[in-house]
Amino acid sequence: MHIFLKVLFWVAAVGSVTSTIYCGMVVVASIRFGLRRRRERRTPTDFAPPISVLKPLHGTEEGMERNLETFFEQRYPGEYELLFCARHDSDEGLKLAKVVGTRYPQVDAKFVTCGEPMPKFHNAKVFSLAKLDSLARHDDYITSDADVRVEPDYLFRVVQNLKDPHMALASCVYLGTAHAGAGLSSQLDAVGKSVEMTSGVLVADMLEGTKFALGATMATRRKSFEAVGGFDELGQYYADDFVLGNRLAEQGARVQLATHVIRLMVQDSPFWLSFKNQLRWMQSTRRSRPWGHLGTGLTFAVPYGLFGLLWGLLSGHAALGVLWLVALVVNRWVQAGAILNAMGDSEWFYNTAIYPMRDFLGATLWLGSYGGENFYYRGKIYKLKEGGRVEAPE
Repeated sequence: MHIFLKVLFWVAAVGSVTSTIYCGMVVVASIRFGLRRRRERRTPTDFAPPISVLKPLHGTEEGMERNLETFFEQRYPGEYELLFCARHDSDEGLKLAKVVGTRYPQVDAKFVTCGEPMPKFHNAKVFSLAKLDSLARHDDYITSDADVRVEPDYLFRVVQNLKDPHMALASCVYLGTAHAGAGLSSQLDAVGKSVEMTSGVLVADMLEGTKFALGATMATRRKSFEAVGGFDELGQYYADDFVLGNRLAEQGARVQLATHVIRLMVQDSPFWLSFKNQLRWMQSTRRSRPWGHLGTGLTFAVPYGLFGLLWGLLSGHAALGVLWLVALVVNRWVQAGAILNAMGDSEWFYNTAIYPMRDFLGATLWLGSYGGENFYYRGKIYKLKEGGRVEAPE
């Protein structure tokens, strides 16, 4: 028992120290991001090149109609086209996009199909992007997922990142947003996307620059896809966005985080389904950057606070154990508050309050990501291999 208590104490102590250091780094990175965001929004610009907006689609979901409408409602001073692609004409998402498009006849929009992905394209989204790339009239691209919801100045703000001719790619951080009336599991998923994801991204950018991309939305160029081996190569990876940004950075091309914040709409799913979806992303991260993912285990706080509480209860120091847990809950409140305020979240208070629960769930997902290489996605079983490459479904 004595040895067990010593081990428990030191695990809790080391994790508490590392998570506190990480929290401090997140606060500094948040301030840095917030200052840059305000500075860029105050800088006048008239840069508005012709752009092609590429949006792969697959099926429909709650709130998607509004998501699509926000792209048709852009106040962009230059020329732009919206390109939508699904596998088949019968796809409900493509049908919905066409219906929405009829309300905005002034917007140049095209709706196409690409068929089923070829065997080498285990990433169907990239297969759709390849089709859209072949049809795009402009060389500057904005890519966007179907669950993204944006403000009317989105295109104008995001394309400013391409004003520098040496910029190869810029991607946006996002506020995870649950739909009205969504359950707690979806709210925790959403706040994890806002805080947990953005914390890691901003700290990495602060320490070593941006060597990755976030695929929810990207400002990039046609030649950037060609520079990393083309769509045939990217289509073999689950985290195609990470591979694209990472390879461009390794080649010496400029990759950066945009300061414009978008919304990523999170579906109201039962806990088991939400857990499986989040676990899939954790598994992907473990394969894409294994050492960084391993170190992530030291950035969580609440599990170490619970270890400290358990140590206190078993060792006769219950008050100290309770204080230990409270301190690390406050640690997570500080982290969440810093990130959400820097990103301009109007519901930052509530999301900050529930974030300690998400921190515990995030640690559970992190641990679960080491459980195997199979993952379930859209009705098929895939295998994630080293480097994030995907094997054919069984």
